[in-house]
This record gives sequence, structure tokens and C-alpha cells, in this order.
Amino acid sequence: MNTEQTIDAQALDLMLRAGSRWVLWLLIALSIAAAAVVLERLWFFLRERRPRRQIAEMLEALRTSGAKAALKALGDVRSLDAVVARACLDHLSEGAAAVEEQVAAVLESQRIRYERGLAYLGTLGSNAPFIGLFGTVLGIVRAFHDLARSNAALGTQAVMAGIAEALVATAVGLLVAIPAVATYNVLMRHVETALASAGTLGHRILAHVKAEHAAPEEK
Repeated sequence: MNTEQTIDAQALDLMLRAGSRWVLWLLIALSIAAAAVVLERLWFFLRERRPRRQIAEMLEALRTSGAKAALKALGDVRSLDAVVARACLDHLSEGAAAVEEQVAAVLESQRIRYERGLAYLGTLGSNAPFIGLFGTVLGIVRAFHDLARSNAALGTQAVMAGIAEALVATAVGLLVAIPAVATYNVLMRHVETALASAGTLGHRILAHVKAEHAAPEEK
């Protein structure tokens, strides 16, 4: 019994010493990190945007002149579509099965690049409200402790002020979580769209390979 009381007293003392302000600073730091992730991803996606003109020229060159001309038409552009196209064109001579495997392998490896940092946004969006709630609990514990140590008239004012201050942590937690979740959903949607577009391009090249191999057999 004495041990339990000692543990409770130590936990209470720790909560009172910690307070809730450090939770606010933690949430602010986490939100700054989230903003850095978002800016980095936006810059990454801007650099990796789909080169529609080069892709169209590459497909036309592939139909009319072959793989070497298609690679030349593609140039050195950076995008998921370009990476998939180069992988397909480099293995064009190995047949349709090899090209299909290359498309699958490249898409999986590029998914890791495109989703880098997004797990942090999802985790922050899911847990920021709980971090804020923890800060609120700490603030309420302090408020009721102050109420117990003061007289009734002054104690009521103190506990109300303490609870109001503690609720700020929950509000900040929600303020951090909502943009993080929204941004995470938007960026993940962009990633899935880019992967689908690159997969479609890979299958168009694969269809060309199958058509080329089928043509001699028909003759």
C-alpha cells in the first residue's frame, strides 16, 4: 500500500514539474518538421513532373525507328515515366517477359523514392491529437492540484484558468494534425497517380514488343 502511494505521489510530482508547455513546444517542432517534409516533397514532385511531349516523341520514335531512336527522343528528362521507359527500352531485345518484369521492378523501387517522408505526415496526423490531449491532461492535473491547495473562492478561478490553458494543447494538436492528414492524402494521391501513369506507359511499350514478336510469326 505504501509502495502504491509512493508511486502515485512520484507520478503526480513528475506531472506537476513537467507541466504542459513542453507539449506545445513539441507540437510546434513536429509541425515545423512536417512543413519541411511537405516543401521537400513538393519540390521533388515539381522536378519529377511528367514530360508529356518527350514521352509522346519517344513512343512515336519507338514505332517508327526502334529502341535507340526512342531513347534519344526521351533525352535526359527526369520523371517516373522516363525511368520506366528507359528500363523497358534497355531490355527491349530480351522479349516481352523481361520488359514486363522490368516494369514491375522499377515501379516498386520508385515507389520508395516517391513515398519518402510521407509516412511521417501520416503518423503525425494520427498522433498529434493524442499528444495534445496528453498536454491537456497534464494541465488539468496541475489545475486540480492548485485547487486542492488553495481556498474555495480563489481555487475555482485558478482551476478554470488552468483548464482553459490546458485545452490549448488539444487545440494545437488538432491544428497540427488536420493539415498533416490533408497533405498526406493529397501527396499520396499524387504518388498513386504517377505510379499508374508510369505503369500504363510500361504496358504500352510492352504491347509494342508483343506486336513486334507476333508480326514475324504471322508472316
